[in-house]
Amino acid sequence: MTQDQDTTGTTAPIPPTTTGRARHAEVEDHWQEVWETLGVFRARDDGARERRYLLTMFPYPSGDLHMGHAEVLALEDVVARYWRQLGYDVLNPIGWDSFGLPAENAAIRRGEHPEVFTETNIATQARSIRRYGVSFDWSRRLQTSDPAFLRWTQWLFVRLVERGLAYRATAPVNWCPQDGTVLAHEQVVDGACERCGTPVVRRDLTQWFLRITDYADRLVDEMDALVGHWPEKVLAMQRHWIGRSAGARVDFAVVDVADARGARTPHAGPRTVSAFTTRPETLFGVTFLAVAPDADVARALCAPERAEALEAYRAASLTLSDIDRQATSREKTGVFLGAWVEHPATGERLPVWAADHVLPGYASGIVMGVPAHDERDRAFAARHGLAVRPVLTTAPGEETSQARDVVVHSDGGGLTLDGLSPAEAAARTTTWLGTRGRGGPQVVHRLRDWLVSRQRFWGAPVPIVHCTACGEVPVPDDDLPVRLPDLRGEALAPRGVSPLAGAEDWVRTACPRCGREARRDTDTLDTFVDSSWYFLRYCSPGHTDGPFDPEAVRRWMPVAQYVGGVEHAVLHLLYSRFVTKVLHDMGLVDVVEPFATLLNQGQVINQGRAMSKSLGNGVDLGAQLDAYGVDAVRLTMVFAGPPEDDVDWADLSPGSMQRFLGRVLRVAQDVRSPAAAGSWSTSCPAAADGDAALRRVTHRTVQDVTGLLDTSRFNVAVARLMELTNAARRAIDAGPGPADPAVREAAESLAILLSMFAPYTAEEMWAALGHDPSVAVAGWPQVDPALLAESTVESVVQVDGRVRDRVTVDASVGEDDLRETALAREAVRRAVAGRTVVRVVVRAPRVVNVVTRA
Repeated sequence: MTQDQDTTGTTAPIPPTTTGRARHAEVEDHWQEVWETLGVFRARDDGARERRYLLTMFPYPSGDLHMGHAEVLALEDVVARYWRQLGYDVLNPIGWDSFGLPAENAAIRRGEHPEVFTETNIATQARSIRRYGVSFDWSRRLQTSDPAFLRWTQWLFVRLVERGLAYRATAPVNWCPQDGTVLAHEQVVDGACERCGTPVVRRDLTQWFLRITDYADRLVDEMDALVGHWPEKVLAMQRHWIGRSAGARVDFAVVDVADARGARTPHAGPRTVSAFTTRPETLFGVTFLAVAPDADVARALCAPERAEALEAYRAASLTLSDIDRQATSREKTGVFLGAWVEHPATGERLPVWAADHVLPGYASGIVMGVPAHDERDRAFAARHGLAVRPVLTTAPGEETSQARDVVVHSDGGGLTLDGLSPAEAAARTTTWLGTRGRGGPQVVHRLRDWLVSRQRFWGAPVPIVHCTACGEVPVPDDDLPVRLPDLRGEALAPRGVSPLAGAEDWVRTACPRCGREARRDTDTLDTFVDSSWYFLRYCSPGHTDGPFDPEAVRRWMPVAQYVGGVEHAVLHLLYSRFVTKVLHDMGLVDVVEPFATLLNQGQVINQGRAMSKSLGNGVDLGAQLDAYGVDAVRLTMVFAGPPEDDVDWADLSPGSMQRFLGRVLRVAQDVRSPAAAGSWSTSCPAAADGDAALRRVTHRTVQDVTGLLDTSRFNVAVARLMELTNAARRAIDAGPGPADPAVREAAESLAILLSMFAPYTAEEMWAALGHDPSVAVAGWPQVDPALLAESTVESVVQVDGRVRDRVTVDASVGEDDLRETALAREAVRRAVAGRTVVRVVVRAPRVVNVVTRA
């Protein structure tokens, strides 16, 4: 096969007239200009080749590139360049998630508009990314704060409103006092804001939510297609976060309330309340109900005389994180609501308590208290003097979840569970509840609706107008985007409400329906809304008739491989999957999963800890690039270990990579055989007359590297290139010499294989070998199957599992001959002297193990 070339003519390598940083800059600038002129990294999208879409997670323009960027960009570019060499039409775009708090906080400190900080950082990062040699298609560049992108983010939100998937409601929310905004449940980590680390409190606010819970089952079930293509750790994290649980709904009739003197009166609130349980077999062990104090049902059930106590308890619970509330070590506080319910099977009256270890977002916010068989319920019952009623038997040392059978039954309700296993008892109880209209099977999810309102300035304004006559009115599509007003400095400071509320001229507007005076919504959208669909915009970034061209999306989607950090396993990936499914249901995209495969990279640390200025272990990427060159740093990152492992910079040596690159470049510069006439071919007929041993090493290396790249074992692939470099060097210095055609074949193969990892050095090699630019589109070398067949192999000889000798044998050696050869070796005879050979295990042609006894 011959690789198509975009241009003709040879670009000579840069002569080594300079050294160090200046030399690096000269080479890098030269090849960047060549790549840009030739357009080698542009996605053609012309139908001539099979397409593959590669994507790295949306960077945020918080400053210049750091060591984490250096790793993920190096890994991502290996894949992009490999796919191009295989002949695919590759879409590898770049853009910025340019809305967000860091820019806004910087603008407050500097008294400027957030856009200034954002644009400055984007320009800085763009220059650094170009220097780093990443093969992005810059023609598709985008950023979320651009009006052309903002318009379609708001358009998407309006569609969600129209489909009933976006709604406004008053609810307890997570509030970050430092950033002055609400947070989605997923943005609270260990009780603190995932951005700034400030402890989160709970507040009642009216906010915008997206009904991601409507898609909870699909988000779980459709992960089946991702098994084997996404890391199992990520899939497990999403399943856990969605928290699908199958069990039973149990309905309890509300019978009465008790005043302070114990006098009972009929309850004026709900007639029935429901609790969800995953353990319906413990129904007869229920001795109380526990209600989340911040759930609406708590107020509805509460006796009037206990309302004040409930409100105080509710307020206190809102200061705690969900993790704190559910901690098993924390004392189990509660408030008796003065309400009583009837047990659905026994008719027993059960008290109802507010307990802050119960969360309002899970099922109905009510749980059955079964203190004999639940640790938290047991602690709560002990603290408040409630009954404990065992209903399951266990063997000594077993947990109740391992119960052997159920030992209680209803004497008159028709539900008998004696002697059943827990699973049998659970099924019978659930059926009994359903047939008597007292509950039945139910599936619930831990997942909560996605809270997307933010009380900050630098984000997409919510495209809703509030009219006293018409209510909530979406801004018409023709009036999108709704742009931000010009606020700066202190006007952006967090104040408990959005800074937009202070821009009165911007807030006042006319209702799109009735024309009366109305007010704009003053919240902005969470930046995760922007990143939940940006990958679709890359398919047609200039499209003006919609957020994307459906036909272009059909050609490119799904993303063939997504590369980024595991820290986005729940937030970004879950939201992107949800929005893709909504768009599929709208008929706008064909796919239901946006990312076919996922590659997570580890963290770059230093001296065993995360890099930090305060710890004094930060590493300046720019300084490393100046000292060693881009290629040496990229190669260091890739060679450090498997992509998913953490990389400790203290253990790495960019200097050794720099020396290796010098050796491999000299291999190309020392070649003396002529280049083939015409365009370079991925097979080299002239090499057939060259050194057979070197040719075998070359072709095996190409074969091995192909398999290693296909399985993301990039570090091992680099090791194979080092071995081929050494073989080529030996052939030049002590073998057939630099004029041998096999040496040229090895050098050409090295240049192409190295181009995935160290593109500048590979281009220098390719030019030194006399070929047209660029090596990035040279094409993958072909392998000769005949050269892959080994004529001889090294067989390892062990005695009782310890290696005693190695022997070179014919690759087709039989078991009997290999056994005889191994036993005849002097080292083996010494090892078995004075012992009895019990058996000889032969795995021809690789291993012989002699088993002995005294």
